[in-house]
Amino acid sequence: MIENNFNITGLTQNQVLEARKKYGHNILHFKKESGFLYLVKNLIKEPMVILLLVTSSIYFITGNSGDGVFLAVAIVLVSAISLYQDSRSRDALEKLKIYTQPNCKVIREGVITEIKIEELVIGDCMMVEEGTTIPADGNIVHSNDFSVNESILTGESFSVYKNQIEGTNSIYMGTMIASGLAIAIVTHIGNETKLGKIGKSLEDVLEEKTPLEVQINNFVKKMVIVGVVIFLIVWVINYFNSYNVLDSLLKALTLAMSILPEEIPVAFTTFMAMGAWRLMKMGVVVKQMKTVETLGSATVICSDKTGTITENKMSLAKLYSFESKRIISTKEEINKEEKELIRTAMWASEPIPFDPMEIALHENYNKFFTLDERPLYKMYHEYPLDGKPPMMTHIFQDDAGNRIIAAKGAPEALLNVSNLIPFERKQIEETINILANDGYRVLGVGRTVFKSDNFPSKQQDFQFSFKGLVAFYDPPKQNIQSVFDDFNTAGITVKIITGDNAATTRAIAKQISFKDYDKSISGDELMNLSDSELSKTVSETQIFTRMFPEAKLKIINALKLNGEVVAMVGDGVNDGPALKTAHIGIAMGKKGTEIAKDAASLILVDDDLSKMVDAVAMGRKIYTNLKKAIQYIISIHIPIILTVFIPLVLGWIYPNILSPIHIILLELIMGPTCSIVYENEPMEEDTMLQKPRPYSVAFFNWKELTTSIIQGLMITIGVLIMYQYAVAQGYNEAITRTMVFIVLMSANIFLTFVNRSFYYSVFTTIKYKNRLIPIVIGVTTFITTLLLFVRPLNEFFQFEILNASLIVKSIGAGFVSVIWFEIVKWLKRKNRPLNEVLR
Repeated sequence: MIENNFNITGLTQNQVLEARKKYGHNILHFKKESGFLYLVKNLIKEPMVILLLVTSSIYFITGNSGDGVFLAVAIVLVSAISLYQDSRSRDALEKLKIYTQPNCKVIREGVITEIKIEELVIGDCMMVEEGTTIPADGNIVHSNDFSVNESILTGESFSVYKNQIEGTNSIYMGTMIASGLAIAIVTHIGNETKLGKIGKSLEDVLEEKTPLEVQINNFVKKMVIVGVVIFLIVWVINYFNSYNVLDSLLKALTLAMSILPEEIPVAFTTFMAMGAWRLMKMGVVVKQMKTVETLGSATVICSDKTGTITENKMSLAKLYSFESKRIISTKEEINKEEKELIRTAMWASEPIPFDPMEIALHENYNKFFTLDERPLYKMYHEYPLDGKPPMMTHIFQDDAGNRIIAAKGAPEALLNVSNLIPFERKQIEETINILANDGYRVLGVGRTVFKSDNFPSKQQDFQFSFKGLVAFYDPPKQNIQSVFDDFNTAGITVKIITGDNAATTRAIAKQISFKDYDKSISGDELMNLSDSELSKTVSETQIFTRMFPEAKLKIINALKLNGEVVAMVGDGVNDGPALKTAHIGIAMGKKGTEIAKDAASLILVDDDLSKMVDAVAMGRKIYTNLKKAIQYIISIHIPIILTVFIPLVLGWIYPNILSPIHIILLELIMGPTCSIVYENEPMEEDTMLQKPRPYSVAFFNWKELTTSIIQGLMITIGVLIMYQYAVAQGYNEAITRTMVFIVLMSANIFLTFVNRSFYYSVFTTIKYKNRLIPIVIGVTTFITTLLLFVRPLNEFFQFEILNASLIVKSIGAGFVSVIWFEIVKWLKRKNRPLNEVLR
């Protein structure tokens, strides 16, 4: 619990309830398009629905009301499936939005507590700090070096300083805090805020389509164009053969239905949305759909040290007083000079601390000092954390005019502004190295005297008296070594990018057996490199120390120019640019600032980097399963297209072996298979042993596309052989149609099993746990059985009840037309080890 040092009590629980009853919850309500209109608009855009409407209308016009009614029912079914998939995706994304809503801090009954933003009420004392988003409109009553980016309201990107002085004391919902801390009384909530009144929703941000989405949409558009061209050709050919406009149109529409791959965009949306939902259940919140697509391609992860590699449980462990000239543990008996060092370091911290090190300093002040001076002094002037290396200075003054001017920061920064002789400086530097080499995070502490109110423009212009060093220990997380091992196994390089010094970082890296822990480069050194040197350095170096925002950004851009797919882990305000620039920006859910979370595309809820291993695995699984689904769609569409096209164009004895009602029946059965069964497929063995797939490659290479085409052609051959066999035996059109339909249905079932892996055999994949496989296959088999043996259905679809011999032959043709691919997979396993496959 953060300590309240300002005697601000805030509202009581009764006052909170009264305010909420009077003014409501802190929620923004915006007018949204009605659900019905949204559904209708989306359905009108569905090409398959349009084709079904046209075809159904023609059946009714020609007096074939039975087929017309069936297609009308099919419109409802297609619409229902489409709407179900759409609502499933939107529900998953809505839950993600709710899950990513941040909390806020308030002072109630004298205690600082964390609540949901919607629970904020008018009159609340909200405490807002660097890196967060302001949750409501309010007036400042206390501030420390407080500045706000109000670009969401004003369009101006620069930060505006705010304080409790009239005219600069107003803060507004939705604006981002660039620096400092403030306590403000809430004046407006929800739609009564400035943001609410202008009706600007933070969620209404248009995202550009991802490379994969563009590729898939282009593929579907090409198929639609091909479908339109063939549709017109077939319509014209049939019209000149029969001079019957409606009959020739029906035949052409049958072919158009078979060509249209409407399942592909549905599958893409479903896989991405459900992937995001599954990741959220694992503790990984994905803010952007494109992140799901990108995860499997990550080649480099740039990790912060504090809180990512380490526990972020800063404890003040060691002290070095310049006067005592000794390193001592805080658990030992400390003298007057060392107590004074703690006191000075505390005054150099924020009055209401939120940084773990500052919290530790305040706690130790409470421990070693019985008389609390903090209520007696008020912040008089302050210099925020800045400089290279960074430092900060606070000036406090009491009612009698007594001043305390204290500074802390990187030891090098304090050495540069202190009045030390070379020998003293060398002695302190040796002490810094001793502490840093033991893995401690070291801060220098200084103090000065300044009587005038004409303060220098920069804190570095003060002449400080060096008081000593405070050393904090933040132990490595227990699982971090195994996490890094998992990344290396998956072909992902880990780089440490930290603001800490080289010695401390090296010590922590050594403790976790990090590769090349003894090689590092600082931010200043990095900025002086030429482009060619930079490219080589970021590739060969694994540890980057004393990093600042410009240096971090330079690393990310250089890695991207090297062709790497970069994931960046960050939690602070200064990490924002790098998080936004990286392919995958990763923010911490607990210790991450709102600015970091806003810039990131992914949030680790429990600050556990091991979840990124799971996320990468999920990303690879989703990409692989989506590819399986689309390859299945391509493979099964080809025989349907050719079974309609070839008899029609070549003038075979039964040219209309499949009509629109058969095509739509096949579509209704096969559609769920790709988006439901394959989406639920488990990750294949050794997925995380493969190298990341290149981000820039096409979704399908020609080899994979050729495989799907050959599979489709083989099924077509099986269908057409059975067609010609039936004709040769003198069977009528109904028997021939039934045998063709059984071949297609059995091939569809067998293809579902065979294409669960393009490497492992069906005997391996049959053991994969996918509870939807038996359900979908069972339903498909049951429907097929009803169609073949229930007389009214049999007659409606113009089938014939077959004897067992013909059914077995038809199923056998479907089996053979698919199972041959198992031989291809066997040869692949025999000739190529797994780690060479799919690269």
